[in-house]
Amino acid sequence: MADSAVARPLKIITGADSFGCDLKDALVAHLKTLNIEVEDLGTSSYYSVAAEVGRRVSSAATDANSHAETRGLVACGTGVGVGMMANKFPGVFAATCLSTSEALNARSINNSNILAVSGMSTPPQSAIEILDTWLNTPFKSPCPASGSKPWPEEIESFLDNSMTEMPKIGGLIPSEDSKCSICCLIKNRELNPIDIIPGGSMKIVRETPTSAFVRFKAGSVEPAHHHTFGHDLVVIEGKKTVWNLSKKERFDLTVGDYLFTPAGDVHRVQYHEETEFFIKWDGHWDMFFDEDLETAKKAIEKESENGPK
Repeated sequence: MADSAVARPLKIITGADSFGCDLKDALVAHLKTLNIEVEDLGTSSYYSVAAEVGRRVSSAATDANSHAETRGLVACGTGVGVGMMANKFPGVFAATCLSTSEALNARSINNSNILAVSGMSTPPQSAIEILDTWLNTPFKSPCPASGSKPWPEEIESFLDNSMTEMPKIGGLIPSEDSKCSICCLIKNRELNPIDIIPGGSMKIVRETPTSAFVRFKAGSVEPAHHHTFGHDLVVIEGKKTVWNLSKKERFDLTVGDYLFTPAGDVHRVQYHEETEFFIKWDGHWDMFFDEDLETAKKAIEKESENGPK
């Protein structure tokens, strides 16, 4: 059965980047109609505002004398970047939810205390339904993952233990022979080569709209190309330069940086180090080249000689 402890007043700390601010504002207005206390940190870069929300929720989670249950609400273009940053703090269980079923599972299984939403994929009314579900679902309650039935006793025990075990993970760097299944999953994640671009590999984690982890070897170049749909990306490790040739803009990206490229914009990419990033298209993934690899390399070499414009 779900916990039956007397509920404390609820407080929501929220913030967004420019791609999520409109959705955040709509959700804040909804929260106020529910008479829920809201602390709105406003709009900033996705990583700084999510970090501040995560920091404050983390602090409240360890404060046994807090009069209120403090949770967080963060929004960016995809909902992914803010979730990643918020989860850097102990006691934070941020979940990116694009549906009510995901919100149910996140609360029931993970006791999620920060909800991350997508300003570019989720309409306000759908986001309100997701938020209401997330607000009203107790930890260990029936959810889609449980077949909408109460969890068996052994699963409830596992979920209870997870709340004390998970915060311990991440304090130490695992050894090479670590048996932690989560560490092994990340370490051994297999990406498939991208045949049309030397040095690239990709693992698609969602087909439509396409989301994927992508990795390129140091020195790799993506010739100028464009896509039918725009895409958001967040750099996980490494350094890369993106030239948006349609808009004559250059972006030097490193760990934690975010970039949105609109549909049809022609762009060229160079990888200065082995680089991995998460990317989400607004629809299915495709790629149309506007130059060959040698032309791209010559253009990059010429800019290197003349200096960036």
